[in-house]
Amino acid sequence: MCSGGKPSLELVMCLHVTAAIYCSLGQYNEAIPVLEHSIEIPVIKEGQEHALAKFAGYMQLGDTFAMLGQLENSIRCYTTGLEVQMQVLGEADPRVGETCRYLAEAHVQALQFDEAKRLCQKALDIHKENGLPASLEEAADRRLMGLICEIKGDHEAALEHLVLASMAMVANGQEAEVASVDCSIGDTYLSLSRYDEAVFAYQKALTVYKTSKGENHPAVGSVFVRLADLYNRTGKIRESKSYCENALRIYEKPIPGIPHEEIASGLTDVSAIYESMNELEQALKLLQKALDIYNDAPGQQNTIAGIEAQMGVMYYMLGNYTESYNSFKNAILKLRASGEKKSAFFGIALNQMGLACVQLYAINEAVELFEEAKSILEQEYGPYHPDTLGAYSNLAATYDAIGRWDDAIKILEHVVGMREEKLGTANPDVDDEKRRLAELLKEAGRVRNTRGRSLEDLLDTNARPVNNGGIEIVQ
Repeated sequence: MCSGGKPSLELVMCLHVTAAIYCSLGQYNEAIPVLEHSIEIPVIKEGQEHALAKFAGYMQLGDTFAMLGQLENSIRCYTTGLEVQMQVLGEADPRVGETCRYLAEAHVQALQFDEAKRLCQKALDIHKENGLPASLEEAADRRLMGLICEIKGDHEAALEHLVLASMAMVANGQEAEVASVDCSIGDTYLSLSRYDEAVFAYQKALTVYKTSKGENHPAVGSVFVRLADLYNRTGKIRESKSYCENALRIYEKPIPGIPHEEIASGLTDVSAIYESMNELEQALKLLQKALDIYNDAPGQQNTIAGIEAQMGVMYYMLGNYTESYNSFKNAILKLRASGEKKSAFFGIALNQMGLACVQLYAINEAVELFEEAKSILEQEYGPYHPDTLGAYSNLAATYDAIGRWDDAIKILEHVVGMREEKLGTANPDVDDEKRRLAELLKEAGRVRNTRGRSLEDLLDTNARPVNNGGIEIVQ
């Protein structure tokens, strides 16, 4: 407070600077209470300066939580900041549009695409209302909207937004920057199986990047990765491997000054292509290199957890169940620490770790993991999703293995009912679950209550039951 008893904006600014210093030193936990104190000081009714100081505090706090991987807390701060900003500037101010897009990007990071799309559309509406046609603000909104539409599978809408963004950037003299949009346009053409147009878009971006950034820049590597993916998908393995090798030459000897995270991300992308070729050893080597680059960086815990989980999947596929278990355990510890306990990815990782436990005969631990996975996936995906049904089936299998037959029967009856309702009674996945249920019921001396159902919704190709060592597990 200042001498007159009024809140001091000078103190707020000092707190913001102090927090920024903590963050620059990587001491994010120390910055949080400083920023929380800075938010308490300004009083909105004192005027716009106070309101905007409070807004700045919420946004900086959101950024700090994001660096710790705490996306839920980050989004909560950004959302409150947006509300404060709208309260003082009105809902149509261009600065509100910028914040809407920023918050939309955070929702994309948290895989909350419907909310991201709503906020991005709000930003687009605000910028179209305030700016000239084809403004840079509108271009940025459309780039993000294109990404969201692409993720949601609306490829035609994504293409429309991206092409308009590209035109706006060219109109504003950003020819060099438009290469990244061309890459996204290529990605969308690839999703639409319009391969020749995808190659054209990628080659266009490649030419610009080589000219503007140099032959050995990671941006060039990122286009090589995209071309490798395209040729891999179209069965041209030799061409795909050639582009992978071109990308690796860049990533394994990076030019000075490139952020380490950019190199690690590139290695992860190349690894995914080798994995799809079933070259798991090479894929694992690249993921390990990416992990070594991240080196447990505090702002990258969720990314590191994702890499460790993917390594867990590959170790499992190679039959190295101990390494698989250890990789999943490391990933899950990081996800718990970052507060991402309710995400679908967390539920899937728990389910996969349970599979490794089954192979290691740690059945009781597997039960706990499948129970937690089931609870999370029910909440995130609903009861009919293949991953949720997989967790149900795995849990039933482990209940059966430890002698909890009534619990196993109850779950399998539930699964069979839902699979019949979703897939139809003639689906082989339904037959598989029915057979398992019949065997359990026979052992228990019971018969299932049956009801007639119509033959509809016959197929769900996402259901992937496998038989594993006598205990049937759904991966």
